[in-house]
Amino acid sequence: GHALGKRDFTGACGLFGVVLKPCSQRAVHAFLDALKLFGLGFSWGGYESLAIHCDPQLKSRSVPVGLEGPLLRLHIGLEAIEDLKIDLDRGFEALGSA
Repeated sequence: GHALGKRDFTGACGLFGVVLKPCSQRAVHAFLDALKLFGLGFSWGGYESLAIHCDPQLKSRSVPVGLEGPLLRLHIGLEAIEDLKIDLDRGFEALGSA
């Protein structure tokens, strides 16, 4: 969908979701616990990067969402991009080890 996004949008937002491959809730928690720069919480904007596991909210919906795996929502703040990449790598390493 990258070409479609380039065609239809002129900018980007720092808020997006990521659907992981199927994994346990324990593995998702290991991912979140390993993050050092990303705080845990909701935000539509702000200076700090945040992450949240959205599956608990999705289970309360009257219409099933039907995602392949767990949904994480990330808000990217003003931290250095290389530092955020390192933090996400740390989280994915913990996810894979759980």
